Amino acid sequence: MIRTIETLTEAGVLLRSLREGIDYSTATGRMLAGIFAALAAYERELMHERAAAARAAARARGKHTGRPAKLTPKPADLTFEQAATVAISGLTALQGLRDHGRIEPGQEVLVIGASGGVGSFAVQIAKALGARVTGVCSTNKVEMVRSIGADRVIDYSREDFARGEDRYDVILDVAGSSSLTRLRRILTPEGTLVLVGGEAGVRWLGVVARLLRARLLSPFVSQKLRTFLSSENHEDILVLRELIESGKVIPVIDWTYSLSEVPEAIRYLEEGHVRGKVAITV
Repeated sequence: MIRTIETLTEAGVLLRSLREGIDYSTATGRMLAGIFAALAAYERELMHERAAAARAAARARGKHTGRPAKLTPKPADLTFEQAATVAISGLTALQGLRDHGRIEPGQEVLVIGASGGVGSFAVQIAKALGARVTGVCSTNKVEMVRSIGADRVIDYSREDFARGEDRYDVILDVAGSSSLTRLRRILTPEGTLVLVGGEAGVRWLGVVARLLRARLLSPFVSQKLRTFLSSENHEDILVLRELIESGKVIPVIDWTYSLSEVPEAIRYLEEGHVRGKVAITV
């Protein structure tokens, strides 16, 4: 329905059809940025009619539907590559820290997996929310994590972050390789642990089992053990845009590949060497 001159998508992520009933099944990817060359009046009218019909049907079933628009103007200072990487990872980091971690200024926050897509956004968002941030990553990514604002960076290959004396008010675990026991040991008595998922190389069966254990254990301990799925919504995309335009958040792009290089891009992701995000130009 919408013609674009250039579009960028994140490698390895499949399109979900939007709940509003608009059919985007011919597209690929859930994160994009580009220039809209034209949107004919009849196409615009048809889009709104279909969205309205879907919302009416949902209301009749007693369900709520969100706004059909999940797009916002690109911040002027961002490249298209940077803009294309913001939505999913940025929303996950924002909602994990703000809504589930309930970060307050002055709190100690630990981001495990600080050099990845979600982690690189999380470090910057936690700083923007006034926290003191410690990031955990591998040796060759330490300087990158420090450069995006982390107050302290732990190289997990040289130091076991779970055996120190430091205690954290909020832990955002993106890596997914540490047990609940290890993570709770470094959490304050009433602190919050937010589990996001797991990085490449982590067995997903183990990740799911850990998420289930956290949900079962949380009601019986003073610490809050949170799991969640990020919500793609226009309001939070606008929050991210404001953070970017204010200079508090800058998307980190490790490498850009062409569409024909997608297999190579996916191999690079699976090797675990990525700093921030990888973008695909179409």
